[in-house]
Amino acid sequence: MKLNELRDKEGATHARKRVGRGIGSGLGKTGGRGVKGQKSRSGVAIKGFEGGQMPLYRRLPKRGFKNIFAKDLNEVSVGRIQAAIDAGKLDASATIDASALVKAGVIRRVRDGVKVLGNGEIKAKVALDVAGASKSALEKIEKAGGSVKLPEKAAE
Repeated sequence: MKLNELRDKEGATHARKRVGRGIGSGLGKTGGRGVKGQKSRSGVAIKGFEGGQMPLYRRLPKRGFKNIFAKDLNEVSVGRIQAAIDAGKLDASATIDASALVKAGVIRRVRDGVKVLGNGEIKAKVALDVAGASKSALEKIEKAGGSVKLPEKAAE
């Protein structure tokens, strides 16, 4: 096999049809579109139309909802924070907040805040200022001698 012998498999490519170039070409007059009607015109979009029958997307029930008030939080485990401290990217003596985590490369960007999760272990005494923390994360941080500052819930 040589480079000049390479070619597509038989039937893999199709010759381009020049539609609408005279009746003698076999694809003139209506250009293979049949006769009249919406489908013979340009700009037709009948995607979900089923000939008047109730279309599938309307036969199926609606389900679920999108909570527009949901917070988009970054989730960070205590093990990930400890790893960043061990690598020298985070200063354990300073207060660790979302901007410090971005600077350290633990998270990419500050969204609606940071939630600390309890995966892994933490040995450093840290002061965290975050939007949320799981019970297991709070226990581990306080056991290591650290503290977590959470936002006050609005009185309802």
